[in-house]
Amino acid sequence: MNALEKNLHYVCGDTLPGAGLSIEVRPGIRWVRMPLPFVLDHINLWLLRDEIDGRAGWTVVDCSIAHPESRALWEQVFATQLDGLPILRVVVTHMHPDHVGLAHWLCERWNAPLWMSTTDYYVARVLLAEGDSAAGGEAAAAFFALHGMTDRKALDLLRARTHYYRNLVSGLPDSFVRMIDGDVLRIGGHAWRCLVGHGHAPEHIALYSEDLQTLIGGDMMLPRISSNVSVYASEPEANPLRMFLDSLAQMRRLPVDTLTLPAHGKPFKGMHRRIEQLEEHHRARLLELQQACTRKALSAYEAMPVIFTRKLDLHQTTFALGETLAHLHLLHFEGLLRRTRDAEGIVRFGAAVSPAQAPAGADCA
Repeated sequence: MNALEKNLHYVCGDTLPGAGLSIEVRPGIRWVRMPLPFVLDHINLWLLRDEIDGRAGWTVVDCSIAHPESRALWEQVFATQLDGLPILRVVVTHMHPDHVGLAHWLCERWNAPLWMSTTDYYVARVLLAEGDSAAGGEAAAAFFALHGMTDRKALDLLRARTHYYRNLVSGLPDSFVRMIDGDVLRIGGHAWRCLVGHGHAPEHIALYSEDLQTLIGGDMMLPRISSNVSVYASEPEANPLRMFLDSLAQMRRLPVDTLTLPAHGKPFKGMHRRIEQLEEHHRARLLELQQACTRKALSAYEAMPVIFTRKLDLHQTTFALGETLAHLHLLHFEGLLRRTRDAEGIVRFGAAVSPAQAPAGADCA
């Protein structure tokens, strides 16, 4: 346990669900945990006892990646954890592969509708049709080169990486039920309010039940790590870190003793303290980057080691570079750093100057 976690209370202690099994964390709410073949090595999925149109069954929240091991574990869950009842509805918090990967398979397997935000549903459809410009392809390579990645071998590997999303997401149903911020879902006799979060995904939906004082937080509220917040080639002028921090601030309105069910890590209480920790974390990274870029103008690739000190493989670098750029964008858009292009066309971030000092045409469009 790291020092920050000592301020949180893990309601199940160190107990984790076994493979293909579940733990009841509230009456009618079961926790399933599935492995992932990444550094972030697991995802939490939630089974909520439900009844729709007179049929008893379950609502599932999130799906895991499209992978034979995930399907096999789901089959174990179907056989042993559903009390012989069907899945009635599949809720997906957002469009990342570990959350939506098996949505098509689950919905088809149980003839169950998909519930999802409109933005994330259609972004997922675009990525399935055209490839993931965040993870690879020509657009990603050009974007990373613009921000200082000059390693030709790494750029060639990125160009060739065109099927990342499709390899992890089996597809999407042709129809879905839209979830909007403030909507209320009736699940098992309880009202669950949709809470939109921005910055990590286009339109992430968390679910909060007031009578259960329970939040299914997806990736917006994690106990051990900070969710990745990145700028991508598809939205090069985005300011996702500001949106993420503003979304966290909105969650402060929930009660202090809310039970948070995160997508990664263990169920915990102490959400308000966790919000403070995340704010402190990003504040420190912003200060480190501002100081480094004030001493010498840096590209995002050059600035990346300032906040990511460990050795990174190419996959991790794509996330780290996007997140470094998200921090630099916040500093730039709030006037704390100045953005320019050098003679090679690489974008750099340096000391802020007043408009009177800035040479004409120096700032990026």
